[in-house]
Amino acid sequence: MTISYDDFQKVDIRVGKITRAEPFPQARKPAYRLWVDFGPELGEKKSSAQITKHYAPEELIGRQVLAVVNFPPRQIGPVRSEVLVLGVPDVEGEVVLIGPGQEVPEGGRLY
Repeated sequence: MTISYDDFQKVDIRVGKITRAEPFPQARKPAYRLWVDFGPELGEKKSSAQITKHYAPEELIGRQVLAVVNFPPRQIGPVRSEVLVLGVPDVEGEVVLIGPGQEVPEGGRLY
């Protein structure tokens, strides 16, 4: 399916820095709870991510990631997920996070 550039612009994808990460044992599949700082305009948002195969919580702190910030919040068990952190599957289908290739200001929009 082909979309227009206007359709693409409706999806607000921003860079944020993970400030906190902890196990999320209530999730159906292994996951972490994440707190991501998107800078002064958007502030800190919460999410959950099934990224336990490639990442330990302590190594996620300070990592920049891309996330969709304009989806409506979604309740996942006891967690209200406010953003969708983006990743791609590896050869085994496990999530690998997407982020900028170098440090950039938090809140920058993908274009």
